[in-house]
Amino acid sequence: MERFRKGKYAVRTLSVKDYDKYNLGQFANFHKSGSVMGMKNLYYGLDAKLVRCGNYIYNVTLAPEIYEAAH
Repeated sequence: MERFRKGKYAVRTLSVKDYDKYNLGQFANFHKSGSVMGMKNLYYGLDAKLVRCGNYIYNVTLAPEIYEAAH
């Protein structure tokens, strides 16, 4: 299994007003200044679906409909 991968790590964006709509508080998150590459490589997995809302990036892998709704 390839653990580390170089390249682009896609993070989609949601408006802050959508925070309550999708109940993002229930998902694991980290600050926008953190390393997306590091979090995917070390914790979430390379196929994790990440969405930024405000100052935080949320791992919404368990709810792919949220990832699809983001742009």
